[in-house]
Amino acid sequence: MRLSTVMNGIAVAGIATLTAGSALAQQALEIVGQPLDGGIGFQPAATEIASDLQWLDHMILYIITAIVVFVTGLLIYVIFRYNSKSNPTPARFTHNTPLEVVWTLLPIVILVFIGAFSLPILFKQQEIPVGEVTIKATGNQWYWSYEYVDEGIAFDSYMIGSPATGGTNMMTPEVEAQLVAAGYTKQQFLLATDTAVVVPVGKVVVVQVTGTDVIHSWKVPAFGVMQDAVPGRTAGLWFKAEKEGIYFGQCSEICGQMHAFMPITVKVVSEAAYAAWLTKAKAGDVQLSAVATPAAVQVAAND
Repeated sequence: MRLSTVMNGIAVAGIATLTAGSALAQQALEIVGQPLDGGIGFQPAATEIASDLQWLDHMILYIITAIVVFVTGLLIYVIFRYNSKSNPTPARFTHNTPLEVVWTLLPIVILVFIGAFSLPILFKQQEIPVGEVTIKATGNQWYWSYEYVDEGIAFDSYMIGSPATGGTNMMTPEVEAQLVAAGYTKQQFLLATDTAVVVPVGKVVVVQVTGTDVIHSWKVPAFGVMQDAVPGRTAGLWFKAEKEGIYFGQCSEICGQMHAFMPITVKVVSEAAYAAWLTKAKAGDVQLSAVATPAAVQVAAND
C-alpha cells in the first residue's frame, strides 16, 4: 500500500514536472539581438526596416567594391603603361571631352541609382505611423526611463551591475549572481538591464525619445533604429518586431563618464504574454518572471 502510494506520488510529481517544463518552454525567449565577441556582421534583422537597411548596405558594398577594383586596376595599368621607361615621350594633350563626359555622368548615374533605393528606406524610417503601442524613452545619466503613454506604466531601467545602482561595472561574483537571478549569464554583462522594455510581436511600436540632462541616443541594432535623445525636444522612431525574443541595444551618443553603462533591453513577446505583463505592470509589478522564463543559456528574464 505504501509502495503504491509512493509510486503514485512519483507519477504525479513527474507529470507536474513535465507540465511545468512545457509551460516554461512556452514562455521562454531566445536571445536574438546580441553583439558577439569578434563578430563583424550585422545582428539578425528583426524588423522590415532592419532588413531594408542591411540589404541597402550590401548593395552599396557591391557597388563600391566594383569601383575600388576598377580604379585600382586602372592605376596599376597607368603605372606600368605610362611610366618613363615604357613611355619616354609623354603626350601633351590637355583634355579629352568624351572621357570627361563619361567620368562626370557615370558617378551621377551611380548616385541616382543608390538614391532611388536609399531615399524610400529613409522615408520609411522617418514617417512615423500610428502606434499600436507608444512608449516614451527618456535618457538620463546613466539609465533609461520608460513610460507606456497609453497604459499609465512607468519605470526606470538600469544595467545590472551599473555604478548608478552601487555596482562597480566589473564582473564580480555578486554581479554574476544578479545576472543569474535575472535569468542571464555573464555573457550578457554590460547588456542586460534589471527591467526590460516589453512589446508585443507584430505590432507597430512608436518610441518617443527625449533626454533630461545631456544628449543620449536610443539604439537597437536588430531593429534598425537609432534616435538621439535631446533635452527639451521629443523625437520619434518606430519598429514592428517580427520575431519573439530578447534584443539588446546601447546608448549611442557619448553622454559622460558612465556612457558605456546604460544599455537597452527589449523583450518581444506574444500578444497574450504582453497582455499578462500589462496586467501585472498596472498592478505595480513591472518585473518579467511571468513573461520570459530562462531556458538554459539562450534566454533571459527578470525576477
